Amino acid sequence: MLIGNTRIGGIGSLSIKNTYDPDALAYLTAVEAADGQALENSVKIAINTFVVGCKADGIWDAIVASCIMAGARTYTGALVPLKGNAPTNNNFVSGDYSRKLGLLGDGTSKYLATGYNNNDTTNLPQNDSHISCYVSQTQTNASGTLVGTPSGLGNRFVLRHGTATAISTQNRAITASTITLAPIGFQGNTRNNSANFSRRFTTASGISDAVVTANSGAGTNELMGVFATGAGATFTNARMSFYSIGKSLTLSSLDSRITTLMTTLNALL
Repeated sequence: MLIGNTRIGGIGSLSIKNTYDPDALAYLTAVEAADGQALENSVKIAINTFVVGCKADGIWDAIVASCIMAGARTYTGALVPLKGNAPTNNNFVSGDYSRKLGLLGDGTSKYLATGYNNNDTTNLPQNDSHISCYVSQTQTNASGTLVGTPSGLGNRFVLRHGTATAISTQNRAITASTITLAPIGFQGNTRNNSANFSRRFTTASGISDAVVTANSGAGTNELMGVFATGAGATFTNARMSFYSIGKSLTLSSLDSRITTLMTTLNALL
């Protein structure tokens, strides 16, 4: 396959090392090692394009921890971190994974523990933080956490659904932003000041952006999880193919990059 005038082959080839972004190359190498086999060149190009695009948009450095939970040949490869610490898998098995659509929660026991805490002022400062996820198949259970901390505590940092047809979010605040539509696609919130935070919900009706007036407070001592809280509570049965946590960033830019990646992978696989 050609990229410009360069023909690329396997990960180990000199040409691919000269063509791919070094962070993308390191990630792809790790995924292939976890999978035990090579990825298709088209998949590697799509992921490389995502990484290069995030850097061009100025949002790459804001991502502290993230997994692309699609594209890899195995669910083990899908849990290789794009950035940050690898999540701890709790009860996901190979049958839960789709290369196109990601991991499927069960609403009762399956979740990822990120190892990051809401009170981590180095990686997740009180007034400089974001969380996001990509929902490829919306939930049907009554309530659950997509990404974040428990919903019953103050100064929460969470994307969740309170019913099967609603989505809600908070960023170090008591005040929540909620709409009564089910999430499908990119979801996220970000805060870069003490007075308000921004959120973006995607539903079957389109994109809903809002600036939420809500003073920030110090993050509670709670672990962050994906498909549930970090301690394994309020599980969702949604299917998701991406998550990120980190510093504040432009949600529309991350949305554009990850939605393009997931659309591309869906067409390729």
